[in-house]
Order: sequence, then C-alpha cells, then structure tokens
Amino acid sequence: MNAIKQFNAFAVGLPFAIAFTYPLFKEGALMLALLSTMLTGFIQVVLALCMLYDEPNDRKLQGYIAATIIFFTLWYINAQIEYYNPLTLTLFGIPAALAFYLTYIIHQKAKL
Repeated sequence: MNAIKQFNAFAVGLPFAIAFTYPLFKEGALMLALLSTMLTGFIQVVLALCMLYDEPNDRKLQGYIAATIIFFTLWYINAQIEYYNPLTLTLFGIPAALAFYLTYIIHQKAKL
C-alpha cells in the first residue's frame, strides 16, 4: 500500500512540479502541466482498478470507478450535443474531485 501511496503522490504532484518551472519555460510549462493532468488521471484510474482487483467488495473503490465511468459517459454525451455550457462547466471540476477522492481512499487504506 505504501508503494501505491507514493505512486499516487507522484501522479498528483507531477502537474504542480511542472507548473513550478513557469519562470524558466513560461507558457510552455503551463501547457505541459495541463497535459500532464491526463497522465495523472490515467495513473489514478489504473491504481484504482488494481486496488479494486485486490478488494472487489470495497464500496469506496466501486464508487470511484462508477463516478469515473459516469464522468466519461457525460463527457461523451456532451460532445455529441455540441457542448451544452452548464454541463461543460459541471464536468470541468469533476476530475479534480475524483483525484482528491482517490487520494483520500488511498490514505485511509494506508492507515489500516
């Protein structure tokens, strides 16, 4: 569990670490930091699936995976209806909430 916790910390910290290079690389650093959030999300989904494989009855992990599936489903629907503004604004904050929720789950499991 400690390795998962450290890998998650790396994944969450990566965009911030890249953004801190802004004084050197200007806008390029911000763009790369934004792009690295996709890598963070991918790493977190893989971590959650690995953890769910080990503990298939964990309700928190099941909820995380369900919320992730709902997010991508709504994102697909939103693209099909040509980006309905209220839905787009709602979807904007969900990845950050999912990242915090999985981090919370990992830290709770690390305490056990």
